[in-house]
Amino acid sequence: MLKIKRIDTMLKFTSADILKALSHVDDPDLGKDLVTLGMIKQLTFDESNIKFSIELTTPACPMKESIELACRNAIKHFIGVVNVEILMTSRSLNSLNSPLIPKVKNIIAVASGKGGVGKSSVSTWLALSLKNAGAKVGILDGDIYGPSIPTMMGVSEHKVESKEIEGKTMLLPCEVNGIKIFSIGFLAEKKQAIVWRGPMISKAFKQFLEEVLWDELDYLIIDLPPGTGDIQLTICQTLPLTGVVIVTTPQEVALADAQRAISMFDITGIKFPIIGVIENMSYFIPEDMPKKQYYIFGKDGGKKLADENGINFLGQIPINIGLGEAAEHGMGKINMAQLLFFKEICANIVRKIAILNANKNESSR
Repeated sequence: MLKIKRIDTMLKFTSADILKALSHVDDPDLGKDLVTLGMIKQLTFDESNIKFSIELTTPACPMKESIELACRNAIKHFIGVVNVEILMTSRSLNSLNSPLIPKVKNIIAVASGKGGVGKSSVSTWLALSLKNAGAKVGILDGDIYGPSIPTMMGVSEHKVESKEIEGKTMLLPCEVNGIKIFSIGFLAEKKQAIVWRGPMISKAFKQFLEEVLWDELDYLIIDLPPGTGDIQLTICQTLPLTGVVIVTTPQEVALADAQRAISMFDITGIKFPIIGVIENMSYFIPEDMPKKQYYIFGKDGGKKLADENGINFLGQIPINIGLGEAAEHGMGKINMAQLLFFKEICANIVRKIAILNANKNESSR
């Protein structure tokens, strides 16, 4: 790296001096400096003021504060003491370029291989966390037989509306706290069973992609049904997924099915990157004994699964009575303080996606 002569007297500097100083600041996930990555924008300055923007790869970037602080320190060290104004912006790269959903930039599929492990809860928590971090988010409930997202987001009574656009009728997603949602649950009565064969399910799912007005989204989360069947195959054959999050509990029976889900996304022809494994219901903490942890379903099974497959372990989620109650009454109105435990998991997912997209762009050049 080039050495820069520090200027302590007249504070005379050029744009080249500023960029050289900022070239000492690396994006911690992408492993290159901000200048090389083209993230420094709209640079202006005079004798005592420097102003520029940093264009992040996602509005949900978990490192934005540390990146801003590193830039201020670099300018102070290499240029001197001046007034620095930094505007943090973002431009999410469209890693998909799918004609089906052209305005959706990233699709995260949440899979488990079996039911009952909290996959829909994780999908909801992830959507809420990404939205809270500043991203534009949507959830597509992919479970045709047992849609849970309407209940979890508190919109089980929602009725779908439509809009005519360029001669085509488009279904409008429901919106809760800025999160766009669509589910078969909006089209069927609560007590009505969806008795469909595989081809009908696949056709319906394609309609949810083509005929729902998703608008511009940084992340679309697809809550997949249990198993490795028609919906999963339809998704893999139809959409260029950004990546897959695997949800499991520590139990052996859940781990075995999660392993099958991992294997499905590694089959030639439908191969997609696994973002990582989340272990749900990892342990129980009694409210009256917050320092106690009871490993009801076993210990560290999700971590072992991730290690055995050479993929990221994204984190553990404890059994939380408050969150369980919120799921019954609509987590769309949840107090975000209750989701602090999910903040690190969300950050791990965002960082992995940023790396995947950067590698994809690098290989396409």
